[in-house]
Amino acid sequence: MLSEDEIYEVLRECYDPELPVNIVDLGLIYGLEISDHAVTVRMTLTAPGCTMGTMIASAIEDKLLGLPDCERAQVEIVWEPPWTPHRMSEEARKQLGLDD
Repeated sequence: MLSEDEIYEVLRECYDPELPVNIVDLGLIYGLEISDHAVTVRMTLTAPGCTMGTMIASAIEDKLLGLPDCERAQVEIVWEPPWTPHRMSEEARKQLGLDD
Protein backbone atom coordinates (compact mmCIF):
# COMPACT_ATOMS: atom_id res chain seq x y z
CA MET A 1 0.00 0.00 0.00
CA LEU A 2 1.37 3.41 -0.99
CA SER A 3 1.68 6.01 1.76
CA GLU A 4 1.88 9.78 1.58
CA ASP A 5 5.15 9.71 3.56
CA GLU A 6 6.69 7.28 1.06
CA ILE A 7 5.62 9.47 -1.86
CA TYR A 8 6.95 12.66 -0.28
CA GLU A 9 10.24 10.88 0.39
CA VAL A 10 10.54 10.12 -3.33
CA LEU A 11 9.50 13.67 -4.28
CA ARG A 12 12.31 15.03 -2.10
CA GLU A 13 14.70 13.30 -4.53
CA CYS A 14 13.43 15.50 -7.39
CA TYR A 15 14.99 18.90 -7.97
CA ASP A 16 14.23 21.98 -9.99
CA PRO A 17 17.23 21.96 -12.39
CA GLU A 18 17.70 25.70 -11.91
CA LEU A 19 17.78 25.61 -8.09
CA PRO A 20 19.71 23.27 -5.78
CA VAL A 21 16.60 22.56 -3.66
CA ASN A 22 14.13 19.67 -3.90
CA ILE A 23 10.62 20.38 -5.18
CA VAL A 24 8.97 19.63 -1.82
CA ASP A 25 11.06 22.17 0.08
CA LEU A 26 10.56 24.68 -2.74
CA GLY A 27 6.82 24.44 -2.05
CA LEU A 28 5.98 23.26 -5.56
CA ILE A 29 3.81 20.31 -4.45
CA TYR A 30 0.18 21.35 -4.05
CA GLY A 31 -1.32 17.94 -3.37
CA LEU A 32 -1.33 14.18 -3.83
CA GLU A 33 -4.01 11.69 -4.68
CA ILE A 34 -3.41 8.02 -3.98
CA SER A 35 -5.87 5.53 -5.40
CA ASP A 36 -5.12 1.80 -5.35
CA HIS A 37 -1.76 1.56 -7.14
CA ALA A 38 -1.91 5.00 -8.78
CA VAL A 39 -0.52 8.36 -7.70
CA THR A 40 -1.43 11.80 -9.02
CA VAL A 41 0.76 14.72 -7.99
CA ARG A 42 -0.54 18.28 -8.30
CA MET A 43 2.33 20.71 -8.56
CA THR A 44 3.28 24.09 -9.88
CA LEU A 45 6.49 25.62 -11.19
CA THR A 46 8.37 28.67 -9.96
CA ALA A 47 7.24 30.63 -13.04
CA PRO A 48 4.65 30.05 -15.80
CA GLY A 49 7.39 30.45 -18.43
CA CYS A 50 9.53 27.72 -16.88
CA THR A 51 10.60 25.33 -19.62
CA MET A 52 11.63 22.58 -17.18
CA GLY A 53 8.05 21.49 -16.34
CA THR A 54 8.00 18.46 -18.64
CA MET A 55 11.42 17.33 -17.49
CA ILE A 56 10.51 17.64 -13.80
CA ALA A 57 7.16 15.87 -14.33
CA SER A 58 8.87 13.04 -16.19
CA ALA A 59 11.46 12.63 -13.41
CA ILE A 60 8.69 12.52 -10.80
CA GLU A 61 6.72 9.89 -12.72
CA ASP A 62 9.85 7.74 -13.22
CA LYS A 63 10.73 7.88 -9.51
CA LEU A 64 7.16 7.08 -8.42
CA LEU A 65 6.96 4.13 -10.81
CA GLY A 66 10.08 2.81 -9.07
CA LEU A 67 8.04 2.27 -5.90
CA PRO A 68 6.97 -1.39 -5.55
CA ASP A 69 3.23 -0.61 -5.19
CA CYS A 70 2.99 2.15 -7.81
CA GLU A 71 1.64 1.03 -11.19
CA ARG A 72 0.55 4.43 -12.53
CA ALA A 73 1.93 7.91 -11.89
CA GLN A 74 0.70 11.21 -13.23
CA VAL A 75 1.77 14.81 -12.66
CA GLU A 76 -0.68 17.66 -13.13
CA ILE A 77 0.88 21.10 -13.50
CA VAL A 78 -1.38 23.79 -11.98
CA TRP A 79 -0.98 27.55 -11.77
CA GLU A 80 -3.41 28.42 -8.97
CA PRO A 81 -2.53 29.57 -6.47
CA PRO A 82 0.57 31.14 -8.01
CA TRP A 83 3.86 30.05 -6.46
CA THR A 84 5.77 32.57 -4.38
CA PRO A 85 9.02 32.20 -2.43
CA HIS A 86 6.91 32.26 0.76
CA ARG A 87 5.88 28.66 -0.03
CA MET A 88 9.48 27.46 0.51
CA SER A 89 10.45 25.63 3.67
CA GLU A 90 12.72 27.35 6.16
CA GLU A 91 15.49 24.95 5.15
CA ALA A 92 15.12 25.89 1.47
CA ARG A 93 15.17 29.59 2.30
CA LYS A 94 18.42 29.12 4.26
CA GLN A 95 19.93 27.02 1.48
CA LEU A 96 19.21 29.78 -1.05
CA GLY A 97 20.32 32.58 1.29
CA LEU A 98 16.84 34.05 1.62
CA ASP A 99 16.70 34.26 5.41
CA ASP A 100 14.45 37.05 6.57
